[in-house]
Amino acid sequence: MEKLSITDWAAEDRPRERLEALGASALSNAELLAILIGSGTRKQSAVDLMKTVLNDCHNNLNTLGKLSVTDLERYEGIGPAKAITILAACELGKRRAMEKAEERQDLGSATAIYNYMHPRMQDLDVEEAWILLMNQNFKLIKSMKISHGGISETAVDVRVILKEALLCNATILALCHNHPSNHASPSREDDRLTDRVKKACDIMRIYFLDHIIITDGQYYSYREKGRL
Repeated sequence: MEKLSITDWAAEDRPRERLEALGASALSNAELLAILIGSGTRKQSAVDLMKTVLNDCHNNLNTLGKLSVTDLERYEGIGPAKAITILAACELGKRRAMEKAEERQDLGSATAIYNYMHPRMQDLDVEEAWILLMNQNFKLIKSMKISHGGISETAVDVRVILKEALLCNATILALCHNHPSNHASPSREDDRLTDRVKKACDIMRIYFLDHIIITDGQYYSYREKGRL
């Protein structure tokens, strides 16, 4: 019976699909390496081929990384390109282990948010709205522009804001936008948007930290003004 290729497997069993659905940590070393090499042989799928290679390395990635291109080319189905890809991945893993984790920005205050956003907004001649998504320690997970050219209630989709927060597992959210007029006082539209975002965050149990209006030299904070 001819060996099934990965493309013939059920979708939930394919490495790429499994990584997308479950995350990289759910995959075995052989599955991750199979994604890199892309294909196996008529006799072996990419996963089975990498299982064979890993077995010869006593299932130790450190040992795998010590192999040469010539060593890997001895396996049927692994040519120079695949061998180089495998060793490049091993080297990246080694370099990552030697580096410190990137320090996340602390955005626990209006001043910190202003200092972070001001360089991004000081020269804009149109309004932009951004969200800052944070973990429970006020460390930045992701910043994202959600509107350009105006921040009316129709321009800013609160559903998009909440979707991004949930996808990032954020527990704290801040909204900010600029006033090209350089007047920091909020408008009625700003007030209505703040209220809508606050209500949506309350429903989803996400802490709405602040809505900050950025100008070149000052800011307006709904939190500092006691309006949140």
